[in-house]
Amino acid sequence: MKNISLNINKVSSVVSKETIDSYASLTKECMETLDKGTGKGNDFLGWLHLPSSITKEELAALKDCAKTLRDNCEVVVVAGIGGSYLGARAVIEALSNSFQWLKKEQDAPIMIYAGHNIGEDYLYELTNYLKDKKFGVINISKSGTTTETALAFRLLKKQCEDQRGKEMAKKVIVAVTDAKKGAARITANNEGYNTFVIPDNVGGRFSVLTPVGLLPIAVAGFDIDKLIEGAATMEKACGNDVPFAENPAAVYAATRNALYKDGKKIEILVNFNPKLHYFMEWWKQLYGESEGKENKGIFPAAVDFSTDLHSMGQWIQEGERTIYETVISIENPNYTLVVPSDEANLDGLNFLAGKRVDEVNKMAELGTQLAHVDGGVPNMRVSVPELNEFYLGQLIYFFEKACGISGYILGVNPFNQPGVEAYKKNMFALLNKPGYEEESKAIQARL
Repeated sequence: MKNISLNINKVSSVVSKETIDSYASLTKECMETLDKGTGKGNDFLGWLHLPSSITKEELAALKDCAKTLRDNCEVVVVAGIGGSYLGARAVIEALSNSFQWLKKEQDAPIMIYAGHNIGEDYLYELTNYLKDKKFGVINISKSGTTTETALAFRLLKKQCEDQRGKEMAKKVIVAVTDAKKGAARITANNEGYNTFVIPDNVGGRFSVLTPVGLLPIAVAGFDIDKLIEGAATMEKACGNDVPFAENPAAVYAATRNALYKDGKKIEILVNFNPKLHYFMEWWKQLYGESEGKENKGIFPAAVDFSTDLHSMGQWIQEGERTIYETVISIENPNYTLVVPSDEANLDGLNFLAGKRVDEVNKMAELGTQLAHVDGGVPNMRVSVPELNEFYLGQLIYFFEKACGISGYILGVNPFNQPGVEAYKKNMFALLNKPGYEEESKAIQARL
């Protein structure tokens, strides 16, 4: 099978091949720092060799639990925020039927998400939707005290117990949490829930290939063995023994840092397949939370083309030249649909009759790339042979490895997120949370 591939030819108008090649030795150092665990954040490197180290027994346990949920639930709610749900949602949305909700016969539970916002209307509508459903919950939280997720889980736990009874609730509520400590662990132990462990050495945004992502993906009916196989293949392809020019993660990390040094402060991740929308959301967190520190870091943005060509296209084509694009291109769609002929031809589209819709989409992709490069927007392209579990596994690991390398090139700790805590402290003070009395006084004085 082919691997995903990276093409950087269309950045040459801004940074030359020689400039990118000059990063080879630094990139090698950063990869060795990752591998030896001698850099910043070295206690969060469990993701690095995860694909090649996960066992068949671990995967079997996840699949057994997934079967229990599939056999007993019409709907499964994934409760989590940030890395606790984005990776799973990225894969599930990419592989699901776009109109799954409307299908009369469901071959897997409908997957929905909570705990990623504090919208009262959203939570009311969610709980109302679940009133006549046989539903289960996957509660994903290391601490069990993250406000958004804990609030949603409190509502869902009570509703599940009220509707399905305590005994069935124990069967269809699963906790993915810390091995020993935290509110979610204590609750799971007290209630007798099935549990899976979030490894201590894997941060949330790198956790999609742990039970955090694998369990919901398996519940949704997708092949987690193939996902891991693809990631393991990419782990080898991005290994320290692979020469710089042949290592896609190394080249991507070097190229984006070369562009950043040249004043390209914003990276726009682009897809021409709407199924990748939540993959873009996962990528935004991965890079934004990993690199946005010490007043440094490329701003990660994302667009769905050709849709957003009719909204953001103007700015990308002619706005401030501080951007570059990375396009994820799916080479072969899963289905075939041909444009029909129309005798009246009032829309003028008969010149497309007989062509596959994907051919039209691919020409939109190529035409956009050429226009943007001509407009001063450097362009990288990640080619993905097909949209399936194997290649999504490759794509996930490619971006994870490149992120670790890129963060070290930038000189920051890619594995912490100190800035995330700032809003929480203010929120707790404003809500008069016990223990925040002094902060409450200080913030009220400011208001």
